[in-house]
Formats: sequence, C-alpha cells, structure tokens
Amino acid sequence: MTEIDTMLVILAATLRAGTPLVFAALGELVTERSGVLNLGLEGMMLTGAVVGFIVAVSGAGVVLGFVAAMAAGVVLSLIFGYLTLTLRASQVPTGLALTIFGIGLSAFLGLSYRDKVIDGVTPINIPGLSDIPIVGRLLFAHDPLVYLSIVLFIGVSWFLYRSHAGLVLRGVGESHDIAHAIGYRVIRIRYLSVAFGGAMSGLAGGYLSLAYTPMWADNMTAGRGWIALALVVFATWRPARVMLGAYLFGGVTILQLHLQGAGFSISPQLLSTLPYLATIVVLVIISRDATKIRRNAPGALGKAFYPGR
Repeated sequence: MTEIDTMLVILAATLRAGTPLVFAALGELVTERSGVLNLGLEGMMLTGAVVGFIVAVSGAGVVLGFVAAMAAGVVLSLIFGYLTLTLRASQVPTGLALTIFGIGLSAFLGLSYRDKVIDGVTPINIPGLSDIPIVGRLLFAHDPLVYLSIVLFIGVSWFLYRSHAGLVLRGVGESHDIAHAIGYRVIRIRYLSVAFGGAMSGLAGGYLSLAYTPMWADNMTAGRGWIALALVVFATWRPARVMLGAYLFGGVTILQLHLQGAGFSISPQLLSTLPYLATIVVLVIISRDATKIRRNAPGALGKAFYPGR
C-alpha cells in the first residue's frame, strides 16, 4: 500500500470515527443552547446502541434499529427533562444519574446479545463518483449515516443562525425570564431541545452498534459521550467547531490504531489514551481564556426556570 493509499484510508476512517461524536455533540449543543445542561449523553448513547442492536438482530432490520435507538434516547432524555424542567431537580447530578442508569440498563438488556453480529450498514457506491481517484475514495464511499451527519450539521447551523425558531431557542438559553416575559413557552422549548439531544445521542449509539462495529459489547461507547460534552465547550457552542473537534478526535483514534498495527514499540494501553489526551490538551488550551468561554456560553445554562417568579 502506497503512502497516498494509507493516508486516504486514515482520512476516510476519520470521517466514520468522528460521525457518532458529530451526532451526539450537535444534539447536546442544541440542548445547551436552550439553557439545559444534560450530562447523560454516555447513558443515552449506550441505551440507544443496545436497543437499536436488539431490534435489528431480532429481524426488524437496520433502519428500524436506528429508529428504535433514537426512540430510546428520547425516552431517557424526557425522563431527564421531567426531573429537571418539571420537578426542577439539579441538572448536573440528574445527568450523572442518567449516565449511571443508562450504563446499567444497557448492560442488563445486552446480556443475551454479546455474541451476536449483524451485517451492518453497507457503504454507498456512487457510479462514476466513487471511482474518481483520491476524491472518490475520500468523499463518495461512505455509509449513509456519514452523509446524514453532514446534513445534520448544515441543518443545525441554519436553524440556530438563520431561522426565527433558532433565534427564540437561543434567546431562551440566554435569559429564560426575558423570553417568558415576552410570551415564549420556555419549558416547552426546552423539552423539545432535550428530546432532540436525546434522539441524536441515541442515533450516535445506534451508529456504533449498527454501522461502525455491527455488534454489541458492554460500554462500547468508551467515553464518547463525555468527549461529545467536552467538544461542545471546545467548540464554544458553535456547530462548525463541533465538527472540527469530532473529526480531530476521530483522526487521533484512527492514527493510534495504525501506530499499533505498524508495530511501534509503544505500549498499546498508552496509545489508546491518545484521543483522550488530545481532547484534554485542547480543552486546557481553550479554557485558558475563561472570558471567551463565559462570553459564548448561554447565559441561563444549567439554571432552573421558575415561571411564577
């Protein structure tokens, strides 16, 4: 294999490795833009992964598997929403509890499915385009979910910055009291945002078990939910930077796998930490400018809303 071929393989694999992070992080970005901090991404991703896999392996097909994965994420997110938006429980411990619950629930549901595999999602082969040297292999030979993640990025960017509904959502996230005073239904807007974030986390988990590695394994997200949360901060709540951060993490993940395969005399355990170390380094660099983070963070993020006040 030539150096160009190796580079193309790494770049193409980077897009696939970053796709679940794109789904989860963009969903969380919309949720946080509404003023809600949901730390339960890891639990929602794992639950979506196992539910989607169970549906697919039971004969319903991969498409229904993805639908079930999204539905599972929505259900968990609405539980979180009820506790934090209706009952006004603290968002941070509730999100942590959601992650713990999702980890345990997914392990329980997946007990009988650990040794089963499915065919997964077949990459799209576009006649003429897929055969173009270099560009064809890089851009036109992926599974449909990779392209869906790009469509989602465009849609979220347009929604937040080009639509009236996106302006309202950002206004709710900046000051729920002012939004309520001028007549917007803050709780309903936040419920919808939380549900969207849950659906995207479920889809991210479904991508892992139905497309990326078409099988089920306990804790197969391997901390990607936490990385997605970190990416939202790294991106200073901007969709384009979320995409960049997701592909950065994906690229480092694929690079460490190639380094292991190339036989470098470095501990495999140490190489496996590279994606997480890269994320920590980037976050440390970004967090040095605390003023910039405060300026870009939604003003009401994590704060409970009391309509009667």
